[in-house]
Amino acid sequence: MGTCMLDIAFAKAALPKNGALVLFLAPGETPSGLVEAADKATGGAITRAISIADFKAEHGKSLNLLAPGAGLSRIVLIGLGKDVPTQTSLEEAGGAAWPSIAKENTAAIAAPTLSNEQIAFIAHGATLRSYRFDRYRTDEKADAKPTLTKLTVLTTDIASTRAALAPLRAIAEGVFLTRDLVSEPANVLYPAEFAERCRKLTTLGLKVEILGPKELTKLGFGALLGVAQGSEREARVVIMQWNGAGARSKEKPVCFIGKGVTFDTGGISIKPAAGMEDMKWDMGGAGTVTGLMAALAARKAKVNAIGIIGLVENMPSGTAQRPGDVVTSYSGQTIEVINTDAEGRLVLADVLWYAQQKYDPRIMIDLATLTGAIIIGLGHEYAGLFSNDDTLAEQIAKAGAATNEKVWRMPMHPAYDRQIRSDIADVKNVGGRPAGSITAAQFLQRFVNGKPWAHLDIAGMAWLTHDTSLAEKGAAGYGVRLLDRLVAEYYEG
Repeated sequence: MGTCMLDIAFAKAALPKNGALVLFLAPGETPSGLVEAADKATGGAITRAISIADFKAEHGKSLNLLAPGAGLSRIVLIGLGKDVPTQTSLEEAGGAAWPSIAKENTAAIAAPTLSNEQIAFIAHGATLRSYRFDRYRTDEKADAKPTLTKLTVLTTDIASTRAALAPLRAIAEGVFLTRDLVSEPANVLYPAEFAERCRKLTTLGLKVEILGPKELTKLGFGALLGVAQGSEREARVVIMQWNGAGARSKEKPVCFIGKGVTFDTGGISIKPAAGMEDMKWDMGGAGTVTGLMAALAARKAKVNAIGIIGLVENMPSGTAQRPGDVVTSYSGQTIEVINTDAEGRLVLADVLWYAQQKYDPRIMIDLATLTGAIIIGLGHEYAGLFSNDDTLAEQIAKAGAATNEKVWRMPMHPAYDRQIRSDIADVKNVGGRPAGSITAAQFLQRFVNGKPWAHLDIAGMAWLTHDTSLAEKGAAGYGVRLLDRLVAEYYEG
């Protein structure tokens, strides 16, 4: 589907004859089995290194033994920590191994004290961390590139480990797709191109429908089209459907909605030049929805799900929307556009109403890089969660905690609606600086019509400014794993 994933092979737990060997250890673990065999084969190099370095196998800590003998290029020890391993901690341990083995030609991993399912989580973490977007680097030196393309998992039961990893591979494919989309420059990924990439997902079993300008005009998507009217790149809305619950299922679908502003200049309310290049990833919400739908289809999730993304480019021109314009949304509500840089909520307004009118979903969740205010409030550690339904909000929070894609619930209250009252229309699209993220959510709620709904403001989460245990600096792929877990725990089967 895009960037090639790290190939995973499986072999019986035995000492490799060459390459790198990564061993995952718990604190106080007595060398036994494969660890003991590796220690003996290298003349006690492991026990000596642990003693000299005072390696206590704390979570994420590593110890590198270069040329330890027995034909191995290196042995890497990774700590699992004293707490009971969770899926997240195991994935992070796997990710921690990647920088040490990325330049190897062959490498194997083993965790003798863990179950086959647990070592699958480790392999998944290494896979996520191996992602690299380098398709436009034409003069990068060979020694700057990773050379490892295949990682061998040493296990006592190849079949069960492979089975445990299979759905995780599908999720990784979705994360990689999201990262690819968010990483692409805006001259390559514009609304029509984004839509065509979605169309290719039919190979996974998704049904994909694309609405162009004519269809959107006929439907009356006045808010979305108002954003797009300043650009030569015409708008698209893409509907992706996965019917995994079976034809006889009477369950209503779950619906995911994404803001897809492929580039955001701010329009007539133009942004400052400094940092504007970052606005290529203002389609992060749409990227997450696309990756999620690919993941659900690839792992054949037993759920009926719909992903809808609104794709526009927000540009200043002679045809651009002006501050003070009034547009009529698909819902019939009129909107006074005070600031053309508050465009994402206009896109979502039409798509949210369309989703609940057309598909009558059980729940609706929208994702958007919507406000800078959420970054001021939560930084880059949590996405902002807004919801009209306590049960749904709690489910999302638990799924976020389980995947370490954290959310923090923010307040909503009718009192905030005073800030977005318009003098000449039903509502205006901004309410001033106070509570900017909340008033944006209050605006969106007007287009939900009472459905159980949540809004995730991922402005601080879509792009990483530094490496993490599961990703290089760049596109994070945030939200795919969170929402896949939500579906698996609460809406599947």
